[in-house]
Amino acid sequence: MAVFQIKQPSSRPGTSQDITTGAASATLANPFGSETFQVRLCTTTTCRYRVVEAAGGTAVATDTLLHPDQLEYITVTPGQKIAAIQETAAGKLNVTEMS
Repeated sequence: MAVFQIKQPSSRPGTSQDITTGAASATLANPFGSETFQVRLCTTTTCRYRVVEAAGGTAVATDTLLHPDQLEYITVTPGQKIAAIQETAAGKLNVTEMS
């Protein structure tokens, strides 16, 4: 008799970058790779983020809210970046490309 194991859907983590969030908007140093269509976000403090084009863009106080230690997966387009700004205190937003 065969035993079947139920598995969770998953993706491979790739390049990981941090954004130090503060009172002013900060943007990832490098754009997403040519095969990146999903990223995972996790933050050490409450922040707001926005997906921006590689040429520029900033996060503002009305953008999407992300709470500390909460994982969020979002769809992106290769070449884009993430911009983030603090909500309550300075911290770090970790952005990991998924494949």
